[in-house]
Amino acid sequence: MTAFEEFGVLPEIAKAIDEMEWTLPTDVQAEAIPLILGGGDVLMAAETGSGKTGAFCLPILQIVWETLRDIAEGKGTKSGNAGAIAPWTMSFFDRGSALAVTPDGTRCQSREFKEWHGSRATTGVKGSGKYYFEATVTDEGLCRVGWSTTQASLDLGTDRFGYGFGGTGKKSNNRQFDDYGEAFGMQDVIGCCLDLDKYEISYTKNGKALGLAFKIADQFKKETFYPAVVLKNAEMMFNFGKTDFKHPPPSGFVAVCKADERNTHSNPLATPDKSAANSKPAPNAPAAIIIEPSRELAEQTYDQIEKFKKHLKDPLVKSLLLIGGVKLEQQRSVLQAGVHIVVGTPGRLEEMISSGFVQLTHCRFFVLDEADGLLKQGYNDLIERLHKQIPKLTFDGRRLQMVVCSATLHAFEVKKMADKLMHFPTWVDLKGEDAVPETVHHVVCMVDPQRDNSWGNLRQRIQTDGVHERDGAHPSKQTPETYSEAVKILKGEYCIRAIDEHNMDRAILFCRTKLDCDNLERYLKQRGGNKYSCVCLHGDRKPFERKANLEKFKKNECKFLICTDVAARGLDITGLPFMINITLPDDKSSYVHRIGRVGRAERMGLAISLVATVPEKVWYHGEWCSTRGRNCKNTNLTDNGGCCIWYNEKNLLGEVEEHLNVTITQVNKDIKVPQNDFDGKVVYGEKNLNTGTGYKDHVDQLGPTVRKLTELELQAQTSFLKRLKV
Repeated sequence: MTAFEEFGVLPEIAKAIDEMEWTLPTDVQAEAIPLILGGGDVLMAAETGSGKTGAFCLPILQIVWETLRDIAEGKGTKSGNAGAIAPWTMSFFDRGSALAVTPDGTRCQSREFKEWHGSRATTGVKGSGKYYFEATVTDEGLCRVGWSTTQASLDLGTDRFGYGFGGTGKKSNNRQFDDYGEAFGMQDVIGCCLDLDKYEISYTKNGKALGLAFKIADQFKKETFYPAVVLKNAEMMFNFGKTDFKHPPPSGFVAVCKADERNTHSNPLATPDKSAANSKPAPNAPAAIIIEPSRELAEQTYDQIEKFKKHLKDPLVKSLLLIGGVKLEQQRSVLQAGVHIVVGTPGRLEEMISSGFVQLTHCRFFVLDEADGLLKQGYNDLIERLHKQIPKLTFDGRRLQMVVCSATLHAFEVKKMADKLMHFPTWVDLKGEDAVPETVHHVVCMVDPQRDNSWGNLRQRIQTDGVHERDGAHPSKQTPETYSEAVKILKGEYCIRAIDEHNMDRAILFCRTKLDCDNLERYLKQRGGNKYSCVCLHGDRKPFERKANLEKFKKNECKFLICTDVAARGLDITGLPFMINITLPDDKSSYVHRIGRVGRAERMGLAISLVATVPEKVWYHGEWCSTRGRNCKNTNLTDNGGCCIWYNEKNLLGEVEEHLNVTITQVNKDIKVPQNDFDGKVVYGEKNLNTGTGYKDHVDQLGPTVRKLTELELQAQTSFLKRLKV
C-alpha cells in the first residue's frame, strides 16, 4: 500500500501518482483529501507549490469515477440505496433550497440574508404522549423553531399547519404573530414541547418554562407533527434525545426519539425521488466544475487530472478544458459525447452554461481555484449566480460540495464569500500569515535617478510607456516627471545587469502592465538575441501564442518569461532559480505570491526587486481605457480628468516589510548579493547542501531520533498491556 492509499486514494490513482514520482502526500494533501472524500466543504490555503491542485483533483476524480461505476452497476448511489434516510434528523430533502444541513442531520444553517428557508425532521409523532426536543442557537440571525405537519409550508408559522416560536419573542401560526415568553439569541437553548394528550404546544428557554403557546385545533388531532425550523442568515443545532439534553424536559415529557413506534411516522417528503436516483445524467451535465482565473492555470489543472486518471478504466472519466481561443463547435461536440469533469475560465464557462451547452443539474463539486484572484477580477456575481443555479442536493441524494483554494483564507472577500455560499466548511490553512519560504533569498535594489544619472547617456534604452510625452522630461531638467522617466529607463538597464551578474539562464520577469511586458520583451531581444531570449505572457496575446510561449519556457527553449501578475498566477514551474520584480505589485500579498515562483520543491531561489526611490508616473488603467479604448493618450493625472497616477514604490516596500515583519536586504546597483547575508554559497535552482542539517543524508540524521521514538512507543504499549492484566 502506498502513502496515498493510506489517505483513501484508489490504487489505480496511486499508481499514476507513483509514476509521477510523488512519494508522499504534501501537508495540504494529507489534510484535504480525507475531508473531501468524507463529503465536506473545504477551504484550503498553503504556500505556492504545496500541492493544492492535487489536494482537490485527486479526491474529486476518485468520487466521480466511483459514482460512474455504481451507476454502471445499477446501484444508483455509492451506498446502493438512494432512499435511505436516518430517523430523527433534519431532512436533506424536505428543506428550502438555501438551507444547509450537516451530514449527521443535527445542524441547520442558512446564509440567505433576504429570504427565510426552513426544514422539517425525517420523523414525527402522532396519537398520544408528551414529546420534547431541544434547539440551540449557534450563530446570530433570525430563527423560528417548533412543530408542523407535512401540509405546512417550510416558512414555519405562516400557515395554519405550522406552529413556531421566534427569536424576537413572538409565537406564530397562520401569520398571527403574538408576544410570547421572551426573546432569545446566541447560545440560548429552546425546548420544544408537544402534548398530544391535551393537544398543546409550549416552549422553554434555557430550562425555564414559558407557558402555553398554542392549543392545537381539533381537525389536526390525527396529524403527524414534525420538528421544524426556519432561518434567515442563522444557524441552529438540534438534539432529539440521542444524546443528553442540556436541560431536563418538563415533567412527563420524553425525548421524541424515544417515542413508541406506534406513535411515530416517517416524513414522506424526506425521501428522495427514487426514479431520479436511478436515472443517468445528461451527457453535458458534468459532476464537477472547476473554475480557474487564467487559461494557463486551467490548462495546468486539466493536465494534472489527465495524468491522475491514466489507470482509471471501466468506466472512463471524461474531462474537458473550457477556455477561450478554442472553437466553440469543437467544445460542443465533446460535451455532446459526454463529459464528467469540466475545467474552465469564467468567460467561456459562463458562455457555455448560458447557451445551454453545459447543464448544472448533476453537479456534485463546485471548485474555485485561486479564489482571491477570481474575486479581484470581479467574478463575484458570476460565482454567486452559478452557485444558485446548481442544485444543493444531487439526483442521488448527495450534497453539493464546494472547494475553495486561495493564496490566503484571511482575505475579506474570500471569507465573505465562504460565509455566504459554503456549507460548514473545514479550514485547511497551512499558510497562515504571509511569510517568505526559507528556500527563497529576496533582495531589493533601489533605483535612484538622482544619484545614478547614467540613464541620459545610454546608447540603447528601453522604450517607456509614453506617459511623459507631453511632460517635457529631459536629463537637463530636475523635475518629478524627468526622474520618473529616468526610473523606467534605469529599470531596463538594471534588469540586464541583474541577469549578467548572476548568469541567469532561467527567470520570470514581472511587469506591472501588458505594455511594460511588450516593451521589456522588445528591449531584451534588441540587447542580445539568444543571450536574452524571452517570451511574453499576458492577456493581449492570442491563446495559442500564450500556450506556445509557456511551453517554450518550460522546455528551456528560451531563458526568460515576461508576464503580469494575472498571467503568472498559479503557474507551477519546478526548479525555477530566479525572479525579478521590474515593478513592485500594488498589493503586499502579491509580493509573496510573486517570489513564491522560485524556491519550490526544496530548491533555492533568488528574487530581486527593482524599487524606485522617487514616485513614478504610470497609467492608472494599463493599456485599455474604459472611455478612450486602447492606446489612450490622456496623460493627465486622474485628478485632472486624465488616466495617470503617481506610483510610490518606497511606500509599497514599507508595506511589504511591515506585512512580513522583516527588513529586506538591500543591494547596490551592481546587484551583487552578499553571501554572508544568507547561509553561505548556494546554487540557485538546486537544493541547499551547505547548511548544518541540509537535505543531504537527512535519513541518517533522523535515524537516532526515529529509533528513540520507537523505543518510547514500545514502552508505552507494554505499560498499557500490563495495566490491563492487572
